[in-house]
Amino acid sequence: MKTLIVGGTKGIGLATAKMLAGERELHIISRSAAEEQVPGAQYHQLDVITDELPDIEDLAQMVYCPGSINLKPIGSLKEEDFRTDWEQSVLGAVRVVKKYLRTIKKQENAAMVFFSTVAVGQGMPFHASVAAAKGAVEGLSKSLAAELAPDVRVNCIAPSMTDTPLAARLLRNEKARESIASRNPLKRILEAEELGSMATYLLSHAARGITGQVIGVDAGLSSLKL
Repeated sequence: MKTLIVGGTKGIGLATAKMLAGERELHIISRSAAEEQVPGAQYHQLDVITDELPDIEDLAQMVYCPGSINLKPIGSLKEEDFRTDWEQSVLGAVRVVKKYLRTIKKQENAAMVFFSTVAVGQGMPFHASVAAAKGAVEGLSKSLAAELAPDVRVNCIAPSMTDTPLAARLLRNEKARESIASRNPLKRILEAEELGSMATYLLSHAARGITGQVIGVDAGLSSLKL
């Protein structure tokens, strides 16, 4: 089985790739070069917004990880911020889906996994650009799940703050980490491997009854108030 991970050289994408390594043929697309090579993976360094996507025959599954943590007051956000977040999270995903859909639909256990954020459903200050883009990703996921059933399962994962290179600026010291962790019921920051585990599960045969879902892996933030 062939699986494509877009954004697979860092953070959640890298964690997912490590978990899938050895089980299947992995293709990884990323704008940045891989600092840590996943054994057996084939790398394609390119920008999914502007560059031509590679042909991958018999591709069965894809995980789309790109996103941003562009947190600013609405008065400080420029139109370009919204445009950049939209292109990265939504337009890039659309380009990848359109490129590979024909081959994915032909495969057994065909599946797609996207990433959103807890801020879409929760409502958080300074998240206007990020939440707008990821809200569209959730809508895209559900629409595709309906359109592509029963041939392709499509799900979306909505995490809370996760310890990744993307979040390094916000998790810059122990005081900042404790402050962020205190806002969720489990009082902790998620690890990239936790999100990778969920993505891996959603690609597996064990999840063949799951489609059209936005799954919160968020330390209880979206549903619990303590």
